Amino acid sequence: MVAGSLPASGLQVSDLGGISPGVLSLALRAVQCGVSSGDLAAPPTLTVIDYSRPSVEPRLWVFDLKTGKLLFKELVAHGRNTGENMATRFSDAMNSHQSSLGLFLTSDTYVGNNGYSLRLDGLEPGFNARARERAIVMHGAPYVNEKVAAAQGRLGRSWGCPALREAVARDVINTIRGGGVVFSYYPDAQWLETSRFLNGCARTPTVLATS
Repeated sequence: MVAGSLPASGLQVSDLGGISPGVLSLALRAVQCGVSSGDLAAPPTLTVIDYSRPSVEPRLWVFDLKTGKLLFKELVAHGRNTGENMATRFSDAMNSHQSSLGLFLTSDTYVGNNGYSLRLDGLEPGFNARARERAIVMHGAPYVNEKVAAAQGRLGRSWGCPALREAVARDVINTIRGGGVVFSYYPDAQWLETSRFLNGCARTPTVLATS
């Protein structure tokens, strides 16, 4: 991939949509590192998933990296072996049915068993690099909606995929496909200390507007 300047450098976000400023800053730092290292071309969108939040709350945000505009704020499911309402366990192992952490690159779309889906390429060996092999994709699912959350105290769970509400899945996928990035966060000590995108580049603070 060809490295280039990142429009998000110094990005001003007027509407954080409830995302933690610290998590968004980490995500932007990871993307900036990926671009400067040549692992990424400057992406048009940044999708952040904060798995430290309950599944019954919106915890996926999509930002336009050229304008800083918040495009989506959504519910997202985690893997069945990652936890109940709260995610606690993560893996990149085959058949683990767990969600994975780190930086992903969005690829092409296809129609499969879960309908319209988006392939993801994990960029962090040991944490998400088997995403293709594990068929970790973004897709819509009937178990992701407010009614399910209210009835059982958590969303339904996937086999490790970041599953969305069926009503919005196609729009989200079409917005972020083909070169966007996904940053999946959880305060996992090993990942935070060893991720090359969080530790391999100079740590330049990202200033965010929060009005």
